[in-house]
Amino acid sequence: MHVDRSLAWVTVRTPLPTGDLRVAVTDRGVVAAGYTAEGVAGLPAGPEIPNPSDDRRAAAVVSRITEYFAGRCRELDLPIDWRSTSGIQSAVLRTLQRTVGYGKTITYGALAERSGVFEEPAEPGYAARTVGTIMSTNPISLLVPCHRVVAADGLGGFGSAGLDVKRWLLTLEGVLPPTLDWTGPG
Repeated sequence: MHVDRSLAWVTVRTPLPTGDLRVAVTDRGVVAAGYTAEGVAGLPAGPEIPNPSDDRRAAAVVSRITEYFAGRCRELDLPIDWRSTSGIQSAVLRTLQRTVGYGKTITYGALAERSGVFEEPAEPGYAARTVGTIMSTNPISLLVPCHRVVAADGLGGFGSAGLDVKRWLLTLEGVLPPTLDWTGPG
């Protein structure tokens, strides 16, 4: 197995119900981010950057993500290393990242149409379901904001992170009103 020496992981503290965010960085940018302690499937688990302030890549990631969760910034403005995506997945995720900003949502079907990668399917709903699968396997969560993709009739799913995380992020961004147990800023 080839080990990418430029790949390093940093843990960012978050107020999310799932806890910390694990982020993999390379010399090109963020290559993966996951809401679970294990990180992201398909990428090596380490090494962990022991002191993020000693690494410019990690320091930028921690700073911007911390500001986002504190409600002090709307755009993460971090470079993305797209190598963990390919084909239709890459096209759909790049369209999402480029066109659906903070505080906005889009349906699975509308994102499928906007991406331009789906031909007229024989089965109704195929493109929307495929986009749903792409969102559930998004290797660069938060930076590529799959939480902003919703079903035509509600929130839809949110992969292994769960709907509590999706609701929390959409509440932070002002899409959903805060509930009485809201633990976010403001």
